[in-house]
Amino acid sequence: MTWSAKQYTMFEQQRTRPVRDLVAAIPNTEVNTAVDLGCGPGNSTEVLAERYPNAHVTGMDSSDDMLFDARKRLPALSFELADIGAWNPGQTFDVILANASLQWLPDHATLYPHLVNQLTPGGTLAVQTPDNLDEPAHRLAREVAAGGPWSAKISAVKHNERHTAGYYYELLSKHCSSVDVWRTTYQHPLADHAAVVEWFKASALRPFLAPLTDEEKAAFLQEYQARITQAYPALADGTVLLPFPRLFIIATR
Repeated sequence: MTWSAKQYTMFEQQRTRPVRDLVAAIPNTEVNTAVDLGCGPGNSTEVLAERYPNAHVTGMDSSDDMLFDARKRLPALSFELADIGAWNPGQTFDVILANASLQWLPDHATLYPHLVNQLTPGGTLAVQTPDNLDEPAHRLAREVAAGGPWSAKISAVKHNERHTAGYYYELLSKHCSSVDVWRTTYQHPLADHAAVVEWFKASALRPFLAPLTDEEKAAFLQEYQARITQAYPALADGTVLLPFPRLFIIATR
């Protein structure tokens, strides 16, 4: 299952807004080292570097395609191809940013404390994860997967761990001096229903589409868009508002 930087950046402005809100909430004023885990095409790394222009900022991702775009965007910064689930650096960081990346990884009960342990004293872990598995876009993807001729291939597709705000607060409070958790629902204006489908092709639909043939992918997306059209009524000018809940965590060691 591969990532496409081109597909992801089709909606870069909308996807970058949450990380701007997240980075703005980081309490640290003096930062020497910062890392962006799951940096994608570099849009989140750019926000981090803008906030801390004097820090040594690095980015990490498991996708060569994403890193190609990140290095092109930010040639002065360092980017590394790595699996953030197995990340075990030889140094600590003042800020660890994980924007829309940790939801793809399992065992959060171990992962989140591990990341806190990679912080300097007083350092901050800043996390944003989509909190939308119960939204129509996800529910309809599961229904289309289970109800079509491709069900044997993809009906068992499962997303990795997602937990409540209370779960993460309780987990991180054991390891941190302060934890701030909040949830925001963004209303992203998209051009039409086809744009909604294109949005999720870059993220939530990837596990469903990856095992399918080209013909099956086309049929899946046609059925999915028909259901999306019913679930998200267009405004008078054709614009579709996509509600997108996101969970934010600022945890300071």
